Amino acid sequence: MSPTVSPTVFSAVIPPAHGTPVAAADLLTRRAGDASLLAHETHHGGLSGALPVAGVAVLLAAYLAAAALRRREPRGWSRWRTAAFTTGAVLLAAGLTGPVAAFAETDFRGHMLQHLLIAMLAPLGLVLGAPVTLLLRSLPAARARRVTAVLRSRPAHVLTDPWVAFTLNVGGMAALYFTPLYGIACADPLLHPLVHLHFVLAGFLFTWVIAGPDPAPRRPSVPKRLVVLGVSIAAHATLSQLMYAGLFVAVTAPGPELLGAAEIMYYGGDIAELLLALALVTTWRPARSRVAPRNRLTPEPAAPAVSGS
Repeated sequence: MSPTVSPTVFSAVIPPAHGTPVAAADLLTRRAGDASLLAHETHHGGLSGALPVAGVAVLLAAYLAAAALRRREPRGWSRWRTAAFTTGAVLLAAGLTGPVAAFAETDFRGHMLQHLLIAMLAPLGLVLGAPVTLLLRSLPAARARRVTAVLRSRPAHVLTDPWVAFTLNVGGMAALYFTPLYGIACADPLLHPLVHLHFVLAGFLFTWVIAGPDPAPRRPSVPKRLVVLGVSIAAHATLSQLMYAGLFVAVTAPGPELLGAAEIMYYGGDIAELLLALALVTTWRPARSRVAPRNRLTPEPAAPAVSGS
């Protein structure tokens, strides 16, 4: 990819000459970016950042407790699934707090790293942990049937359509970075956590539809899922290239931050999607043939008569 000069990244491509004042447009861009980051840091630190992490900790504790109980049963529970879910929960917590969250509050590259963790890598670990299967095995029969009824409901069928999951996942990225939504979310203490929640859930849903080992309302064929994944990879690459070139981007940030964020989206997204494709291959199970073996006492059907010409 090669950068394209745009008003947003102009100052990064062509620095001002020595001794000349900074252009007014560039100064306004920097001040707007500083104001946006200040609002981000003011509204999203402290308790609001600790609450999501506490929720992740509770979710992980519940999973580990249920997995420990299932391991005592004859069927047991896979340690690999437990390790995958634990890894996903740790990545999710790491993206919502600590150095990554602090980096995201002051630098757009940190935001993109945070997005990569909570929307792509963490959902992969959580999905491979098969939490729905563990839930169904842990609940009493009556409650398990209620969960199954929800999975079979019409809304669940709509949400788990691969193209719907793709739209919620990739379309959410386009809406955040190519509309004023990013700036609005940074300044709104209520909207910003909702944006995070959307990306976590959309990432989980897309990963579940593509490579989830759990039962699902619909399970598209492997070729169809590969097509959707391929389109997702192409769309993800296109968005990152547009950001790198500074085209149609509605994010107010210094040029070097936009370029760095685009590179994180491009290369980090490639790694995450490669892992998702690998998960699809490893979790795929060929459908068993349902043709009953032929009864030896049943005579072979007579071949149909062929009329000669």
